[in-house]
Amino acid sequence: MHQFKLAPSWLRFLIVVLLVIGIFFRFVNLERKVYWHDETYTSLRISGYTVKEVKQQIFNNRVITGTYFDKYQRPNPEKNLSDTIKSLAIEDPQHPPLYYIIARFWVQLFGNSVTAIRSLSAFISLLVFPCIYWLCKELFRVPLSVPFIAIALMAISPIHLVYAQEAREYMLWTVTILLSSASLLRTIRLESKNKELVKKHQASDSIFAWGIYAATLALSLYTFLLSGFVAVAHGIYVLATAKFKFNKTVKDYLFASLAGFLAFIPWMLVVLFNFSQLDLVTSWTKTQINFINLIESWLIQLSHIFFDFNFGFENPISYLITPVILIFVGYAIYFLYRTSNEKSWLFIVLLIAVPALPLILPDLLFGGIRSLSDRYLLPSYLGIQIAVAYLLGTQIYSGNLARRQIWQIITVLVITCGMISCGVNSQAETWWSKLISYGNPQVATIINQAYRPLLISDSFGINYGNVFSLSYLLEPKVRFQLVKEQKTPKISNQFTDIFFLNPANDFRQKIEKSYKSKLNLVYKDNYYSLWKLAKSRILPRRNISLTN
Repeated sequence: MHQFKLAPSWLRFLIVVLLVIGIFFRFVNLERKVYWHDETYTSLRISGYTVKEVKQQIFNNRVITGTYFDKYQRPNPEKNLSDTIKSLAIEDPQHPPLYYIIARFWVQLFGNSVTAIRSLSAFISLLVFPCIYWLCKELFRVPLSVPFIAIALMAISPIHLVYAQEAREYMLWTVTILLSSASLLRTIRLESKNKELVKKHQASDSIFAWGIYAATLALSLYTFLLSGFVAVAHGIYVLATAKFKFNKTVKDYLFASLAGFLAFIPWMLVVLFNFSQLDLVTSWTKTQINFINLIESWLIQLSHIFFDFNFGFENPISYLITPVILIFVGYAIYFLYRTSNEKSWLFIVLLIAVPALPLILPDLLFGGIRSLSDRYLLPSYLGIQIAVAYLLGTQIYSGNLARRQIWQIITVLVITCGMISCGVNSQAETWWSKLISYGNPQVATIINQAYRPLLISDSFGINYGNVFSLSYLLEPKVRFQLVKEQKTPKISNQFTDIFFLNPANDFRQKIEKSYKSKLNLVYKDNYYSLWKLAKSRILPRRNISLTN
C-alpha cells in the first residue's frame, strides 16, 4: 500500500480557499438561469396540484396572463402536504417524496421565488463536503491529503455546481449516497476491530452502527429510486470482502439492508401499483440514438466532472479535451487498483460500475438514452472523483522533485479547469442541463420584443412544462392562450403578434387553413420550435374574455 503524508499547511489553506470559492459559486446568480421544465414540475408538486388538474383548469382556450401560473407553482390553502405526496404517487412515482416534503416546508418558510427554492439545493450541497471527507477517511484510514483533495474537487466540480443550483433532488441524493457509504464502511471497520463482541455495550454499539446504515439507506431510497443500484454495490462489496462467506458481518449487513428496504416498502408499493405510469413518464429514455453519438455523449458527460464550458462535439475543443480526461480518469482508477488495498479500490470501483452498468448495457443492447442523463450517474461520478483525489493526493508527494512538480502542475490544471468552468457557468442564462428548455431564454427574448404578443400552446409532450418555464421569463404584457388537444383556437385581433409554441404538423396545418395565413418558423433547436402567424390582410375578429 502507498505511504501517505499529512496534508501540509499550504494544502489545507488552498482547500479552504477553494471551499470558499465553491460555496460562492453555489449561491451566486441562483435566479439567473432559466427555471426549466423539470424544475416547474418540482414547484407543481410543492403546490399539491396534479398535471391533470392544471390542464383542466387552464388549458381551456381562455386568454390568461402570466400571473395565472403562480397558483400552481407555490403552496396554497387549497392543497396540503398530503396532496404533494399524492400527486407524486399518481403522476411521478419515480420520484420518492423526501425532497419534495423538505422543499414544501422550505418554500413556506422562505418564499417561492426561484432564488429561494434553488437555495435549498445549494444549502444541501454544503453537506457534501463533510460527507466526502468522512467517506475518504473511512476508505483510507489515515490523516492524509486525499480527503482534502476530494473536498477541493467537489467544491469546484462543474457537475456538482449544476445540480447545486437546480430545484431537484439530486444534491440530496448525493449526500445520502455519501452518508450511507461512509456509515457502511465505518460499521464494517468497527465489527472487524471487535470481532468477539463480549461486552454488552460493544454489542449495542454494533447494533447502533448498523441502525445508522439502515436509516441512511432508507433516506437514500426515499430520495431517488436509483439508490437501489448503490445498495447493490454495497451488498457486493460486503460479500466480496467476506470472501463470500456467511459470517457475522454479512449477516448483520443483510438485517440492516432489509430494515432499510422495509422502511421503503410504502413507496415500493406505490411504484408497483403505478408501474404503468412510471413506464410512461420514463419512456423518453427509450429514444433511439446512433452508436457514435452515444459514445460522444459519454465522453462529454465524463468531462463534465472536471471541465465544462457548455461545449458539445460541434466544438473542436471537445475532441481535444474529452480523450485527455478519459485517459486521466482511466489512469486514476488503474493507479488506485495498483497501489491501494483491496478493500479501498474494490469499494470505489463498485461505486463507479454497479450504478452505471444497468443504464449503459440496455442502451448498448436495445438502444436508448438511459445513460445520457448525468444526474443518474452521480454515484459513478463520486467514485471517479475519489479515485482522482487519491491519485493527486499521493502523487504530489511521490518520487523525485521533478515527478512531484509534474503532478502538482496537473493538480493545479484540474483545479483551474474546474474554477473557470464554474465561473463561466455562473454567468450563463442557460446550460446543457436545461435540455428541453435550453432555448427558452432566446424564445422569451423573441416574444418580449413584440408589442402585444400572444403565445398559444397545447399541453402535448414537453409543451406543458415549457409553457410554465416561459412564464418566468416573459414580460407581463404577454398573454397566453392554452388549448386542449390541439384544438383550433379562436384568436382575437387585439394582439399584434401571434406565436405558437412547438405546434405539431397537423396542428400547424389546421391553423394555416383556419386563418388563411402561414406560420413562419422563428426559432428551432433539437427539442422544440417557435412559430409566428403571418397575419393576412383581414383577420377575423373573435370576442373572447381575458382572464387576469
